[in-house]
Amino acid sequence: MSGHNKWSKIKRGKESKDKARGNIFSKFSRLITLAVIEGGGIGDQANNIKLRLAVDKAKQFNMPKDNINRAIERASGPDRAQLKEVFYEGFAPGGVALIIQATTDNANRTLSEIRNILEKHQGKLGSSGSVNYLFQRCGLVVFEKNKAKQEQVLEFAEKIDAFDIDEDEETFSVYFSFENLGKVDDFLAGLKANPPELDYKPNSIITISDKAMRQRIVNLIDAMEDLDEVHKVFSNLNFVCES
Repeated sequence: MSGHNKWSKIKRGKESKDKARGNIFSKFSRLITLAVIEGGGIGDQANNIKLRLAVDKAKQFNMPKDNINRAIERASGPDRAQLKEVFYEGFAPGGVALIIQATTDNANRTLSEIRNILEKHQGKLGSSGSVNYLFQRCGLVVFEKNKAKQEQVLEFAEKIDAFDIDEDEETFSVYFSFENLGKVDDFLAGLKANPPELDYKPNSIITISDKAMRQRIVNLIDAMEDLDEVHKVFSNLNFVCES
């Protein structure tokens, strides 16, 4: 079992708070539309793995079916949305590394907005590759302990060739090769789990002992994730400290 469970738990806590944000459906609409565009216009979840993953995650956040259907339709026809997925790399105060996942129809505008937020919060934009090597791109499936037993999770982890498992009081988090994301349902075999998703798992985490600096970093990440275009910010900060 990995020792990064505190980082994972806080990240999931942030996602729970995101449910209350007014732009959450807008974010998932973009991801669903993008999945159809990148899938060559295929709006059938059975034949578009990325679309299925996006829809499953949207449903977890109680996104209405009509919203999902509109997002799929937006990717085809004369009004086809010109969205693309982009990743930006940057640094928060204290040298904390950030990978910023966004979907945008205007990369220059989104880059400007991200740079402004970084600079406002004493961070800075990095060049391509400046922090990517500090993370491992992978798939992630989270199991709630009240729905799955440890031996079932370990069996799933073995089948999907997981490289790490995090455990906390409430959940198991299974990390595996990104290329196996499309095989999750086959290996679950009816086992209950949260929708699988893309993750950037830090190879090591940074502990910031100064509470004020930690709060500035959290404020930066929150401000970044408030942007409609930004879907998620991955960080190597250890959010939970004793001081």
